[in-house]
Amino acid sequence: MGGSTIGLLHPGEMGAAVGAVLAERGHRVVWASEGRSEATKARAEEARLEDVGSIEAVAESAFVFSICPPHAALDVACSVGSFDGIYVDANAVAPATAAKVSNGFARFVDGGIVGSPPREAGTTRLYLSGEHAPAVAELFAGSIVDARIVSSASAMKMVYAGWTKGSAALLLAIRELARLEGVEETLLEEWAISIPELPERSERAARSAEAKGWRWVGEMEEIAATFEANGLPGGFHHAAAEVFRR
Repeated sequence: MGGSTIGLLHPGEMGAAVGAVLAERGHRVVWASEGRSEATKARAEEARLEDVGSIEAVAESAFVFSICPPHAALDVACSVGSFDGIYVDANAVAPATAAKVSNGFARFVDGGIVGSPPREAGTTRLYLSGEHAPAVAELFAGSIVDARIVSSASAMKMVYAGWTKGSAALLLAIRELARLEGVEETLLEEWAISIPELPERSERAARSAEAKGWRWVGEMEEIAATFEANGLPGGFHHAAAEVFRR
């Protein structure tokens, strides 16, 4: 698989880091600067990605990775147009959404990324599913990205983030309620005694939500839809979406 041409849509923080890993593995990683911000261009340059200008040019690749906010996954897929290679949707979307995306491609891999943008080994798992998942996993062989083939990558992403980001939203809501009721300091004192990890965890949740919460609104809605599609209540994650929206 060495030397494959891989298209990346689009190099945000996670996408640029994944693209850099692929470039380090000897692959040609291309992206489209048309309509993208200066910040995106700077990330792409730092990751040593090759700008081919347009999405049409990206679609000439053997593989195309979509790594974008979940609310944009369908639109990004539609923007690719005709594509004969392997399309990898590595977004935080429900299995039903992944199925809709797959309808536009003859060769499709359902993906889900767990962890931080890859900078060192052991921090990032890329879950993959579908007939062509082994070919995608091979692209990362020997790299710091741990590619794992599973039955449903999108479902794995939903259940994982349902806890990590869902519990963060719950902590944020509880802290705000305590503040409004005038008992926040008392709550923090009690947490320090009985659940000592929660004060710092709630602070981390606040910092993360301030920086990335806008991305998590759509993710919480996708998780809620996954619960509901399986006959389970989705209300908690609809509420989590509202917490991050605020």
